[in-house]
Amino acid sequence: MPVSNERRVWAIVPAAGRGARFAAATDASPPKQYAALHGATVLEWSLHALLAEPRVSAVVVALAADDGHWPRVAARLKSPKLQTTLGGANRQDSVANGLEYLASQAAADDWVLVHDAARPCFNSTDLTALLDAVGAGRGVAGAVLAAPVVDTVKRELGDHLATVDRQGLWRALTPQVFAFAQLRKALQQAALAGVMVTDEAQAMERMGLRPALVQGSPFNIKITRLADLATAGDILKMTEGKPMRVGQGIDVHAFGKGDHVILGGVRIAHAKGVVAHSDGDVVIHALCDALLGAMGDGDIGQHFPDSDPRYRGADSRVFLRVVAERMQAAGLKLINADVTVLAEAPRVATHRGAMAANLAADLGVPAQLINIKATTTERLGFIGRGEGLAAMASVLLG
Repeated sequence: MPVSNERRVWAIVPAAGRGARFAAATDASPPKQYAALHGATVLEWSLHALLAEPRVSAVVVALAADDGHWPRVAARLKSPKLQTTLGGANRQDSVANGLEYLASQAAADDWVLVHDAARPCFNSTDLTALLDAVGAGRGVAGAVLAAPVVDTVKRELGDHLATVDRQGLWRALTPQVFAFAQLRKALQQAALAGVMVTDEAQAMERMGLRPALVQGSPFNIKITRLADLATAGDILKMTEGKPMRVGQGIDVHAFGKGDHVILGGVRIAHAKGVVAHSDGDVVIHALCDALLGAMGDGDIGQHFPDSDPRYRGADSRVFLRVVAERMQAAGLKLINADVTVLAEAPRVATHRGAMAANLAADLGVPAQLINIKATTTERLGFIGRGEGLAAMASVLLG
C-alpha cells in the first residue's frame, strides 16, 4: 500500500561532515561525499533514488558553511526537488537543522526520510519497500532499512575474544523514516540530555517508540574509509543496468466545428475541428499520459483537469513541458517514444517531421527518439465514420 496522499514525504541528507576516517589522498582532496565515484560524486549517487521517487516532495541537503563543491553538483542534478540548509557540527545537528528548515513546509505527521550522504548504493527498490512499510497503516512509529547480520560476530574484551550470538542482530542502514514532529522532538530531547545518537532510530527508541525493521540490500554500504570507494564502485557497476520504465497513453476527441486540428503541436488544415477543453491535441495528450504512467505519477486529467478554466483553449505543448520537468525531477530520461495517430483524415505523413521536432524540443531530447506514424481503421467504428480521431503512445524511460 503506498504512502497516504495526506501524509507527504520529505527527505533530509546531512552532508556537512569532513569524514575524519576517510584518508583522502591530500589535504586538498574533497570530503568523502564529494569523492569521485563511477562517473559522478558519492553524494550524487546517494541522492539518486530520493530524487527519482515521485512520492518524495523535496530533498533537503544540509551543507557546511564553506562548502564550495555543492554548486557544481546541484548544476549537474538540475532537480527542482533539491533544497539546502546549513549543517551542524555533527550529523545529529545537521538532521536537526534540516527539520527546523522543513518546519514551515511539513505537517506534524508528514514522513521524513533521513539518508546518509555517503551511502551511494541505495536503490529505489529498497526505498519503495521503506515507504510502503509506513504506508501500511496508522500507528506505525517509523521504519528503518536494515540488513540481518549473517557473519559470526566477535567482541574484543581486553585480552580475549567473545563470540556474540547473532540471532536477532541487524545492521542499521539508511534511509530511516519517521513522522516529522516525533523525530524533531526525539532529537531535541537527546540534545537536551547531552546524548549523541548514532542514528535517528536511537533517538526514537529513547522515547519508547519502536520503528519497524525493513530488510534492505546488504550492498547499501556506507563510505567510511578510502577503500570503501572501490567496493562501492564495484557494486554500482554490478547494478547499473537499472530497470526500464514503460508507459502507455491513449486519447480520443470527436470532430466538431472548425477548420483545423492540432497534432503534435502542428496546425493541420481540415474540414472540421475537435471538441476539447484545451486545443485537443490527441498526440500530446496521449504522450503525456504515457510519460506520467511510466513515472507512476497519475494521468493528464489529474495534473490538468478540464474543469480548470486556466486550461480552456490551452496549448498542449505547455502540458508536455510540465510533464518533462517532472520526468527530469524524478531523475528519469526518455529512451524513446512511439506515437500512432488513428484517423481517416487528415493525413499526417507530411507533418511527421515537424511533430517529432516539436515533441523532442519540449522533452529536451533528440528528434530521433520520437517516432510518429499513422493508420486508419479501414472505415470501421467512429474513426472510420469520420466522427473523430485518436492517438496512442508508448514510452520507455530509464
